[in-house]
Amino acid sequence: MSTQHSIADLQARRDRLAEQLVQLQWDLGGIAYEMAIRDHFRLDVLNRQAAKLQQIDAELAEVERILRLDQAGAAGACGNCGALYARGSVFCWQCGRDLMPQTPATPPPTATSPAPPPVTPATPPPQP
Repeated sequence: MSTQHSIADLQARRDRLAEQLVQLQWDLGGIAYEMAIRDHFRLDVLNRQAAKLQQIDAELAEVERILRLDQAGAAGACGNCGALYARGSVFCWQCGRDLMPQTPATPPPTATSPAPPPVTPATPPPQP
């Protein structure tokens, strides 16, 4: 139930971000148009508006990536190229990167390990 709730929250967040992105694109276009008809460009204003747009776009992309992971039933995304991969994958299907965690191999036992205790012969029981 909580997973469905969080997915619904993510979808609502995606929708809000998409609306903000469209509005910021519209605003940036309007600002550029107004500056063009006046033949007076203020790059600081354009850069500030573009930075807002980039921030919302990056946040929207991350929310969409999380939703795709959930919908695809993927185990994760490649750290190198971002492609989704299934559970049990060893290599990324897109870039070939090794997906298995690398752990150092344990060294074989050395010759300095303690020797086993000597075997003592059993004494026969006394004769009556």
